[in-house]
Amino acid sequence: MKASLNRDKLFNLIAKAQNIVDKRNTMPVLSNILIKAKNNTLKLYATDLEVSIKTHCDANVEVEGDVVVNAKNFFDILRELPNSEIQLEKQDNHSLHITQNSSFFHINGMDPNEFPVFPGFKDEKFVKFLSPLISEMIEKTIYSVSNDKSRYYLNGVLFEEENVTEGDKTFRMVATDGHRLSLIDRTFAEENVKLFESGVIVPKKGLFEIKKLMESTAVDETVEISVDGAQLVLKTSDSLLMVRLIEGKYPNYKKLLPQSLKHTAVINREQLMSCLKRVSLLSNQKSKGVTFNFSKGKMTILSSSQDLGEAKEDINVDYNEENLKIGFNAMYIMDVLSSIEETEIEMHFNDQTSPVLLTPLKDKNYTCVVMPMRTM
Repeated sequence: MKASLNRDKLFNLIAKAQNIVDKRNTMPVLSNILIKAKNNTLKLYATDLEVSIKTHCDANVEVEGDVVVNAKNFFDILRELPNSEIQLEKQDNHSLHITQNSSFFHINGMDPNEFPVFPGFKDEKFVKFLSPLISEMIEKTIYSVSNDKSRYYLNGVLFEEENVTEGDKTFRMVATDGHRLSLIDRTFAEENVKLFESGVIVPKKGLFEIKKLMESTAVDETVEISVDGAQLVLKTSDSLLMVRLIEGKYPNYKKLLPQSLKHTAVINREQLMSCLKRVSLLSNQKSKGVTFNFSKGKMTILSSSQDLGEAKEDINVDYNEENLKIGFNAMYIMDVLSSIEETEIEMHFNDQTSPVLLTPLKDKNYTCVVMPMRTM
C-alpha cells in the first residue's frame, strides 16, 4: 500500500475511530484500525465487536493494499503534524511508514488477516433524520442511563415510535436508572415505516459514538438509520456506524410518569443552575443532597454536611401555593438543567415523597422525572 493525502482528512478519519477501538486489551487486534487503499479512496475500519465504524475519504493511491496499525499511536502522531500532504507506505513486515516533509515515523503493524470481519447488514428500510435532531435527543436522555450492570437492559436508551397523525410518527427516546427518567418525543414524516415499533435498546457507548458522528456532519445533513437484526445501522455521507443492540425487555417506563400533579413552580433555569452549583458545594459529597423549600414567590435551597458546613440561598420563583419542602440529589437536577436551552422550566409536584416532573416551559415533549430524597 502506498498513498498520499491531506493530513486533516486523515486525522478526521482516525478521530472518528479513536473512541471505538477496545482499550481493555482483551484482544490486541481490537486496539488497532484497518486501513484499505483502493481506487483513490482510503477506507478506515474500527471495531470493539460492539460498535463498528467504516469511514472513507479521497486519497492519491499509488499502490493498493491494506494495513493494520495501533489507533492511538497513529492518532497521536497525526495530532502533532501540521496540515499538509502526508505519505503512507506499508512495509513487508506489516509496519507503516508515515512521511511529511522532514518528519518520518515507522510504526509497527499487524497482519490484516487477523482483523475481525466487518459486520454486514441488509441495505433496506432506512429512515431519514436530520443529524441535529438525533444529537439533541441523545443529549437529552443519555445522562439518565443506568450504570448498574446487573440491570443491563437499563444500560442504554430505548428507541421507539408511534403514529401521531396519518403519515407522521413520533420518534421517542427514553432512559432511566430507577432514580430519574428522561423522555423526549420528536415528530417526523415517514410513511409505512415501522423502524422502532417494538422498541430497541441502544447501549451508552454506541450513543456517544452516534452523537460524535452527528457533530461531525453538516447541520442540514440527513442521516439514515435502520435496525438489522440485533444491530442499529447508521449511515452518513462518508461513514457507516453499526451498534450491537442490548437484548432484553425494557421496563414499562410509563408507570414511572407521575399523574395529576397538584403544584407547579416556574423557575429561571440559569438562576437555579447557578444556585445549585454554589449550594451543593457544602452538601454531602456522596449523596449531593439539597433541600428545596417552596413558599409564595420564593424558593430557598439549602445544603448541610457534618464535615463541611451549611449553605443557603434564595431565588425568586413563580409559585403561589402551600409551603413545601422537597429533597433532591443536586446532580440529578443539574443534569436536567444542562440539557435544556430554554430560559424557564416548570417543576410539577405533589408532596415531598412523590416523583417530581420537570419540563422546559415551552416544550412539553421533553419530560424529566426525578425521585426525591429524604429531607434534612
